[in-house]
Amino acid sequence: MNIRMMLISSAAALAAVSGAQAADAIVAAEPEAVEYVRVCDAYGTGYFYIPGTETCLKISGYIRVQGNAGPNASVTNGNGSTVSNRSDWDMYTRGQVQFTAKSDTEYGPLTGVIVMQTNADNASSQAAILDSAYIDIAGIRAGLFYSWWDDGLSGETDDIGSSVTLHNSLRYQYEAEGFYAGISVDELEDSYYKTGETANNVGVAVGLGGKAGVFTYQVTAGYDTDNEEGAVRAMGTVAIGPGTLGLAGVYSSGPNAYYQKSEWALAAEYAIKATDKLKITPAVQYYGNYGIVAGDFNSDNDAWKVGLTVDYQIVDNFYAKATVNYIDPDNGSDVTSGFFRLQRAF
Repeated sequence: MNIRMMLISSAAALAAVSGAQAADAIVAAEPEAVEYVRVCDAYGTGYFYIPGTETCLKISGYIRVQGNAGPNASVTNGNGSTVSNRSDWDMYTRGQVQFTAKSDTEYGPLTGVIVMQTNADNASSQAAILDSAYIDIAGIRAGLFYSWWDDGLSGETDDIGSSVTLHNSLRYQYEAEGFYAGISVDELEDSYYKTGETANNVGVAVGLGGKAGVFTYQVTAGYDTDNEEGAVRAMGTVAIGPGTLGLAGVYSSGPNAYYQKSEWALAAEYAIKATDKLKITPAVQYYGNYGIVAGDFNSDNDAWKVGLTVDYQIVDNFYAKATVNYIDPDNGSDVTSGFFRLQRAF
């Protein structure tokens, strides 16, 4: 009887304790909602919203493996510096990543771009550079970016731009459907300068271009205030038959940061679309007063150049390019050079 009473008493006690605990039960907090990455289609493919913001971000870039052949074969960065220098041939690998951020404002899209590039001649000889970094809004661009003089024909033969086209600049560019026009103030600190001058030039460049049906055109001019010389260039393309004909001409009043290869030059190419994946581009260029002697163009030397470029798309975002060029100056040795490139874009 005592044991029975003890069991009943224990059960009652446990029930009482359980009731007390139920009254003070701890309710677990609900987990916070996770914000997954959302696609941003306002600015084209590849953009996504940075979580917690209304800023859209795109990450892109490429991996390039290239072998160069020719005298003093080397790889040159966008800032004009040479990574390597071999006598007959050289290989290098490049990795480039671009971050593009965009967001809407009352003045239109606010864009920020950062491009990081590393060129590796080998495991121990590498050069990492800031290839571009700029802010763009309402047609105004400020920062480190390539000038209009970096543009050229589609092949790898024409030589109608400056050796250094990456500058700290302030630019305004007006754009309409099929047309643009702009003006740029460029710091030419690492560009060409004459003996006795300082490498701290300032330049003013203008550019306009557009598309009209099967025609495209571009006119670019620049004035180097320190060298007190300028250059002007015109380019155009037109679709003819199975390919596109490209023509270009450039004139320079004297060696300057915008053009210093020759006093004038004419270039032509015909980019043949052989198949959906294969493009073959023969090209030719003629230089008048080629080279620099005593701070001026060499009036006793012309040159001509021919070349062939082959582009092949292996699969989506994976390309091969091969080119060979031959240049023959009147007073100098003829040179044959070229390269083979594999590139994977993303």
